[in-house]
Amino acid sequence: MTPDEMAAIHRAALRIPRPWSADEFAAMLDLSGTFVVEVPQGFALGSVVADEAELLTLAIDPAAQRQGKGRDCLSRYHAAARMRGAVTAFLEVAETNVAARALYARAGYARTGLRRGYYADGAQRIDALLLSRALCP
Repeated sequence: MTPDEMAAIHRAALRIPRPWSADEFAAMLDLSGTFVVEVPQGFALGSVVADEAELLTLAIDPAAQRQGKGRDCLSRYHAAARMRGAVTAFLEVAETNVAARALYARAGYARTGLRRGYYADGAQRIDALLLSRALCP
C-alpha cells in the first residue's frame, strides 16, 4: 500500500486524531523499526524498538468497517510485531473513540495510563487512553 493510499483511508476513517498526510506516512515508513500490515481497505502502522511494539495508527475504510477487518488487521499487527521481537504492545486511543476502545478491549488491551487533553477537536481537548497487552503467542 502506498503512502497516498494510506492517507486516503486514514482521511476517510479518522477525525480524531487528525488524519495524516501521504508525506507523513512516507516519513514514518522510512524510520527504522516501522512496519505496515494490510487488509483489504485497511492497514495498521506500527514500530518495534527493543522488545516493545507501538501501534501508531490503524485505519479501515468506513465502507469496510464492522466486517471484522479491524480485528483481522490488529491480529496481523500483533503477529508482525512478535516476528520483530516485541513481547509487549502499546497504543493510545482517544477516550471518545468507543468503537476502537471496544476493538482493543476484545483484543486484550488494558488501560495503563492517561494523557489529559492530548487530542484537539476544535476548541475541545480529548484525553488519550494508554493501553497495553502482552504479545505472548
